[in-house]
Amino acid sequence: MKTILVMFDSLNRKMLPPYGGDFVQAPNFTRLAQRCATFETSYVCSMPCMPARRDLHTGRPNFLHRRWGQLEPFDDSLPELLKTIGIYSHFVTDHYHYWEDGGATYHNRYSTAELIRGQEGDLWIGQVADPAFPENARGRHANPKDLYARQDLVNRSAIPTDAEHSQTKTFAAGLDFIERNHTDDNWFLTIETFDPHEPFFVHEEWRNKYPGERGDLLFDWPYYKEVSETPEEVTHIRTEYAALVTKCDHSLGLILDAMDRHKLWDDTQLIVWTDHGFLLGEHDLWAKIWMPFYDEVAHTPFFIWDPRFAQAAGQRRTALVQPSIDLAPTILGFFGLQPTPDMRGKDLAPVLESDTSVREAALFGMHGAQVNVTDGRYVYWRAANEQNAPLYNYTLCPTVMRGFLPLGELAGMTAAPPFSFTKACPVMKIPTQQSMAGSNPRLKQTVLWDLHTDPSQTQPCTDAAVEARLLSSLDTLLREYDAPLEQWERLSLEVNNA
Repeated sequence: MKTILVMFDSLNRKMLPPYGGDFVQAPNFTRLAQRCATFETSYVCSMPCMPARRDLHTGRPNFLHRRWGQLEPFDDSLPELLKTIGIYSHFVTDHYHYWEDGGATYHNRYSTAELIRGQEGDLWIGQVADPAFPENARGRHANPKDLYARQDLVNRSAIPTDAEHSQTKTFAAGLDFIERNHTDDNWFLTIETFDPHEPFFVHEEWRNKYPGERGDLLFDWPYYKEVSETPEEVTHIRTEYAALVTKCDHSLGLILDAMDRHKLWDDTQLIVWTDHGFLLGEHDLWAKIWMPFYDEVAHTPFFIWDPRFAQAAGQRRTALVQPSIDLAPTILGFFGLQPTPDMRGKDLAPVLESDTSVREAALFGMHGAQVNVTDGRYVYWRAANEQNAPLYNYTLCPTVMRGFLPLGELAGMTAAPPFSFTKACPVMKIPTQQSMAGSNPRLKQTVLWDLHTDPSQTQPCTDAAVEARLLSSLDTLLREYDAPLEQWERLSLEVNNA
């Protein structure tokens, strides 16, 4: 048995043809949906990038206990669990956060790993002289003081054609692994591209698939903020995103071709997913994380082919799922293994077989922001109190994205007793100065949405019975995930019930 996991970053569900999108040219996603089960009710868990990847490795939520950071010494890691029983695991990626401080423990859990340089502000090409910041730039590239925009322009100088594009090289490396090993058994391959994450950098052959009056404007990397651009500029960046998704679609097609060529559909599980979506001007907002998690961010595309459940090919599955925590138990189950006692995700085999529900509700969010719960129809954003406190990081690896936790936070560190999943290890309890509740007023709102009557989330609803039911689900899941007790206080819930 073999598994191929293809992961995209920031893939907007509503842009794809299998989910009703009619703007993006993506015939291979249509082809994928014809061969796989397409999940209608797939939601994120921990946000954003590395928190979602810790979910993937461990099968449990990151965001209730900790910010962005490394895998912990006590974590169960999916590829390492497979590796220890003789299932070869290989990882190929251009997602550069893996070789920053806050992601440095992930790729070494695989048997082997290949890292492709050049995405976004990856500290890759060394150049002392400043690059030319185009006068026609908008967004981050219009700010010469933006060090990551500077690095991105330097990196682009080393990527003159599509052949040098990091996504191209990532999928080429993944295909090389398939060509080398397709006749062998017992392997797990992860192909992960940073695309279509911003900046939406893609070469002209892909941009030319969307003819229009974009001129020579450089605008493919918006700041995380409210939309202040003209309608023409909004259309421009949505078109840049579409061109990059079309390149992603082409790369996906190469994997489908390999599946066909080597008859891998007979014995190989194929999974295609994303960590989260991206706002492209919807709700008058750009991007993610600094605002509440609207459906464009939280409700994700997700596809699985499993040769044990061939009847699911071309079918829709409506059961509520969370790939970031469900994939570890699902992949372990495919190889005949049980999830570890600390995993809280669900093996999706019953969903694939007959659309049998595996959960009544799903919890999702980001450390220090709203905690959200959905039953698949209703979404409930639960805001923190005005102080967004108390709030701590619980960790043995005090890193954030590109460095260590601030010394001002570390100075307040105390020891906390073990949680149920820390393998009897006490952990550092670090007061955090992060306060997402201050970055966007909407993050301070407690809101209920009915996605059946209001799928675009334009008008909050009021239903005391539904709110009470979702609050009960929230409480149940906080307990199941062994959330820190102060989360009840921070969310203005009854602490005594915890």
